[in-house]
Amino acid sequence: MTNFVTLDDFDHRLLARVRLNNLEPARVTAEAVGLSESAVLRRLRRLRAEGVIAGDVAVIDPARVEPRIVLHVLVEMDTQDRKVVDAFQRAMKASPEVQGCWDVTGETDYLVTVAVRSMQEYEAFGIREMIPDKGVRAYKSMIVIREVVGFDPARAVLAR
Repeated sequence: MTNFVTLDDFDHRLLARVRLNNLEPARVTAEAVGLSESAVLRRLRRLRAEGVIAGDVAVIDPARVEPRIVLHVLVEMDTQDRKVVDAFQRAMKASPEVQGCWDVTGETDYLVTVAVRSMQEYEAFGIREMIPDKGVRAYKSMIVIREVVGFDPARAVLAR
């Protein structure tokens, strides 16, 4: 079970700043949130130690790298057997094509986001991962034509 961390207004302001730019100098952050530089650094260390800040990552602009075909795949499992489900989840985590995978409610069991260089690469992924031997009953693919709203750290706010 997840242990929730109590956050105060300063913590929320710090998280909003580092979500947009985790390389911002502590003195700039301190001035913006109304704390001392040492208090900012202490709080950020605590937020990382408590797992609130789970990692510091770079958001890559896919348009600046090599072209990819992005697909959203709706997966229906044949069974909810724990061993089969765990194996499927491990396979999704291990597949380099998988950009995200969510266990969802409704007729679909999983929503999987896949990025590949070609439809042949996607076909190979499907043959390798979306098969009855892995507990998959059926899957439907939706090819992304254009991204309307992608991941934007500025939009990813904490509910308050």
